[in-house]
Amino acid sequence: QNCYGHNQVLMTPQQIFDYKRRWMPGNVVTLHSDLESVGKEWCKRQCQKEEWHFKSYTDIYQHSFMFENIKAAQNFEMEFAPYTNQS
Repeated sequence: QNCYGHNQVLMTPQQIFDYKRRWMPGNVVTLHSDLESVGKEWCKRQCQKEEWHFKSYTDIYQHSFMFENIKAAQNFEMEFAPYTNQS
């Protein structure tokens, strides 16, 4: 079980896609595009694949990170402040 309450269940790529479709867009946090790689690394360490999604260049110099869980979104936002939600 990860820190956001989900049991770690092995899912196929199709199952992950279908699962994400049910909750997206979820809780969206934008991050400055220069921090893309560290943002993705944080997500990989803190969340399961099915709990987050990345969308590039959703605004000028910004990417969007979408989270199923509000707590994960809040933790991500705090971790990367002041580079989040700048628009």
